[in-house]
Amino acid sequence: MGLLDEKVVLVNGGSLGMGAAIARAATREGAVVAVTGRRAEPGEALVAELTGAGGQAMFVGADLADPARAKGSVAEVVAAYGRIDCLVNSAGLTARGSLLDTTPELFDAHIAVNLRAPFFAMQAAVEDMKGRGAPGTIVNIITTAAHGGQPYLAPYVASKAGLIGLTRNAAHAHRFDRIRINGLNIGWTDTEGEDTTQREYHGAGDDWRERAGERLPMGKLGQPDEIADFVVLLLSARSGVVTGSVIDWDQTVFGCMD
Repeated sequence: MGLLDEKVVLVNGGSLGMGAAIARAATREGAVVAVTGRRAEPGEALVAELTGAGGQAMFVGADLADPARAKGSVAEVVAAYGRIDCLVNSAGLTARGSLLDTTPELFDAHIAVNLRAPFFAMQAAVEDMKGRGAPGTIVNIITTAAHGGQPYLAPYVASKAGLIGLTRNAAHAHRFDRIRINGLNIGWTDTEGEDTTQREYHGAGDDWRERAGERLPMGKLGQPDEIADFVVLLLSARSGVVTGSVIDWDQTVFGCMD
């Protein structure tokens, strides 16, 4: 039996990058998996990959910046499978902006994707779990930048720091419902989105991963499959009674200095 055998898992922002790695790991551990994304092509390609490997999966088209679609993604999963057991909020906007140059529109875009979408997806998932009197698990993918981050990440940091508070608040509110809610502050990770970001905003060349690795303690960036395995553990009963935890998944030890 897998760690998530027969569990219904929704990965919001799951068609590419970190979310796709989580969807693959959950499928390997026996889950029925739904993934959301704005574009159908990568989402449907991932579903074909998962079902081709013997899994059960579906794609839900959703622009999570719309709170109705954030809630609707959960409703579609419940309509298809009768319930939702696990939710992962993996979608994220990382567009650059400092305190001085961030526009209200950019700020609102970060809040919409990075904070409001998880809020209303969690609302819908908890409503289903409580309505059935069933336990459940939620994992929010956050960021180590929520500790403060770089000056050019001001709206990103603000939205993700809010998600830390929301994770703890919701975990406390629903601990007696046996709904466990945890967060993962992930560090610098090798994803398609990070490759685009490095090239677009930082003028990186084809060797940026190797050059970055030379400066890191473990000699490499974090890998999506490693993080995905950790997320699966948090979703599963193997993580025991843990709830309300926001874990730094990184090779930086925060609060320490040389």
